[in-house]
Amino acid sequence: MPGITFGICGKDLWAKSSSKPTNPDMPKPPPVARQNRHVSPSASMPHLYEEADLPSLLEDKPEPLVLILDCIQDPHNLGACLRTADAAGCVCVIMPKDKSAPITETVVRVSCGGAHSVPLVRVTNLARAMERLKDLGIWIVGTADEAKQSVYQVDLKGPIAIVMGAEGEGMRRLTGELCDFLVNIPMSRSGKVPCLNVSVATGVCLFEAVRQRQK
Repeated sequence: MPGITFGICGKDLWAKSSSKPTNPDMPKPPPVARQNRHVSPSASMPHLYEEADLPSLLEDKPEPLVLILDCIQDPHNLGACLRTADAAGCVCVIMPKDKSAPITETVVRVSCGGAHSVPLVRVTNLARAMERLKDLGIWIVGTADEAKQSVYQVDLKGPIAIVMGAEGEGMRRLTGELCDFLVNIPMSRSGKVPCLNVSVATGVCLFEAVRQRQK
């Protein structure tokens, strides 16, 4: 039937590859990897927007949620952040062109469609883009371990941009200075790790915003 593909399990492939009777003492064939059903193998690279596109991307969106990624260099982390941004309803994701992972096939695959559904804005100067967001009425919330208040204590309703810093180093100094508020993610006192993976932390922050907006 056109448009429908029927999969064949690993056992069937093994049986069809040989006309000899199967030997019960022979080793079993390796399992066939499960294909990611969210991604097309022939998916093209997503369109990348510029800083000048920000006004049109935010137009007619009274309470936009924006994600800013400050120098995320691991492609798997970047792809996971884009997937989360799509799930949280972000209107766009902003990242610098330098010191950030490029948008590769790996990023697209890990994003599970998020790289295509959420506009990706690659900017030459992140500080200038943040100032542009402020001019457009966006409040900027940065994440930092040293912040005095947690993400659960800040009002994340309304036009908000959430900034996530690089793996290990966090936000750059100027990026942090341009934030209107700084928040942390409270960690359990019984835990041993000092912080969360950036893609996990992104999910925590974005979905706290989603929770607040659904009230």
